[in-house]
Amino acid sequence: MTPGARPAGPAGPARHPLQEAHPLVTEPRHPAAPPRRVILLGATGSIGRQAVDVISRFPDRFEVVGAVARRDASGLRALVERLGVSRVALVAPDPDLEVPAGWGVGLEAACEIAALPADVVCVAITGAAALRPTLAALDAGTTVATATKEVLVMAGEVVRARARRSGSRILPIDSEHSALWQCLRGEDPASVTRLILTASGGAFRDRDPATLAAATPEEALRHPTWNMGPKVTIDCATMMNKGLEVIEAHFLFDVDYPRIDVLIHPSSVVHSLVEFHDGATKAQIGAPDRRVPIALALADGERLPGVAAPADLAALSPLAFRPVDPLRFPALGVARRAGERGGVVPAILNAANEVCVGAFLRGACRFDQITDLVGEAVEAAPAVTAPSLEDVLEADAWARCRVTDALALPAGAAVGGPGGGVGAA
Repeated sequence: MTPGARPAGPAGPARHPLQEAHPLVTEPRHPAAPPRRVILLGATGSIGRQAVDVISRFPDRFEVVGAVARRDASGLRALVERLGVSRVALVAPDPDLEVPAGWGVGLEAACEIAALPADVVCVAITGAAALRPTLAALDAGTTVATATKEVLVMAGEVVRARARRSGSRILPIDSEHSALWQCLRGEDPASVTRLILTASGGAFRDRDPATLAAATPEEALRHPTWNMGPKVTIDCATMMNKGLEVIEAHFLFDVDYPRIDVLIHPSSVVHSLVEFHDGATKAQIGAPDRRVPIALALADGERLPGVAAPADLAALSPLAFRPVDPLRFPALGVARRAGERGGVVPAILNAANEVCVGAFLRGACRFDQITDLVGEAVEAAPAVTAPSLEDVLEADAWARCRVTDALALPAGAAVGGPGGGVGAA
C-alpha cells in the first residue's frame, strides 16, 4: 500500500448526484440506439426553427415524429416537406384557412401529439399555453426539453408531481438553466451554496428610469444581445424574465430561493454560474447561441460536434458583472416574492404579466405599468397550499380578468393562458 493511502472501504451503490437531489434534471444516458424521436411544440417559432436547424444537421441522430404550431400553416407545411413529419397540428389556425387533410386542429390535437411515443418533446410554445401539452408529454413518460419557463413558474408543484409519477424528466433549453445543468453535472448537490443567473439587462439596462413611462414597444424589443420572440424580449426589458427564471431554477434544481441570485452581465457570454462550499465557482461560457442548449437537451446531455462556434474570449474580454438595481428593475423582487409565497401566487404572477405584456405590445399599457399591475395582483393573490391543477387554472383566469379590468381592455382581450389561445408558436 502506498504510504499515507487509506484502505478502501466497502463498495456502495453507484451514486447519481443529480438524480438524488434534482427531481427533474438528471444525469444523461447515451445507450446505442436508433435516431432519437423528437416532437416539436411551437415548431415554427424562434426556438422551434433553431431546433429544426440542429435536427437537420444531424439526420442520423434525430427524427421528428410530430410537430405543432399555433397558426403558421405555411411554416408547418414547409417543415412537413423538409423533414417528412407525419403528425402535425395547428392550435389556432386562421378562420379562413383550409386546413390540410390529416392535420389536427386545436389544443386537444396538440396534446395528442405531445403524448405520442417519442424520446423527447421539445416545448417551445410561448407562455401558459404550453402547460397542457407539457403535462400530456410528462404523463406519457417522455423526457421534456423545455424553453417555456412559464410552465414551471405557474404550476411547478403540479409539474414536479406528474414527472415523479411517470418517471419522466425535464431538461432545460433556456441558456441560463442549461448552463446551471452543465455546471452541476457530476457535482454533489450538498456542496452547492449558490446558483447565479446572469442577465443582459435588456433594452433599457442603462436608460434613465424616469423616462420609461414613455418607452415604446419598438424600443423595448431592441434586445442588445439576443434575438428572441416579442414576449420574452419585453420580459427582458422589465427583468421579469429573470424573475421567472429564478422560480424555474428553484423547481428544476430543488434549490431554495435565498440561494438563487442574479447578476447583470451585459455581454451575455457567461450564461450562469454555480458557487460551491469550498469557494470554487463554475461558469458556463459561450457565444449567445440557443442552438447549444437545444442540441444538448435533444441529445439527452450528449455534446454534438460543431453545433456553434466557440466563444472568442480574447475578443469578448473583459467580462463585466454588476448587481441588479432593485429600483431600476423592481419586477425581479416581485417575482421572487411570488416564488417564496408559493401556492398559486406564481401562476398569478405569470398570468398578470402575460396580459400586461400583450397589452403593452398593442399600445394599451404603458411600460412602467407592467410591473405595478403585476405586483398588485401578486399582493392580492390568495393563499393556496399544495395547489391542484384546477387551483392553478382558476388562479390564472382570476389574474387575467383582474388585469384586464384594471387596464379597461375590451372584452376578450386577455383570452389565452393554459387554454392555448395566446402564445403558441
